[in-house]
Amino acid sequence: MLQEKIIAPDFALPDKDGNEVRLSGFRGQKVILYFYSKDNTSGCTKQAEAFAGLYNEITGKNTVIIGISKDTPASHLKFAEKHALPFLLLSDTQRSVHELYDVLKEKTMYGKKVMGTERTTYIIDENGVIEKAMKKVKPETNAQDVLNYLNESEDKQYG
Repeated sequence: MLQEKIIAPDFALPDKDGNEVRLSGFRGQKVILYFYSKDNTSGCTKQAEAFAGLYNEITGKNTVIIGISKDTPASHLKFAEKHALPFLLLSDTQRSVHELYDVLKEKTMYGKKVMGTERTTYIIDENGVIEKAMKKVKPETNAQDVLNYLNESEDKQYG
């Protein structure tokens, strides 16, 4: 997991429509960058639907939501359409951004050791600095935890 207070490594990945999206293109906005395992699995679907449910509240704070998994753009397109996901889903089939952000971890699945995605969320500030790093997030509460953090940050800034 990357540390807070460092510049988030830049990258470019395709979205569900095959368009290249570069992290640095979002300077001037906060970015919620969340890594998840696989489209259409129960936990990942719950997490995505929770972000979709809070989409207006989160994006109303000059914030972009980006989900990244190892799935293909075609898989993301079906996932986004099936669950009416209004935010970006980026495809990291080569796992390069997963490695860059240190979210590939050894897991045990059916008694075998495998490399899998540790559900991780980074909140990146308007200048591209990692403001908050959240590891092993719970799919059901991750979106609300992010919104709570954004609200608390706003209160500190203006309070």
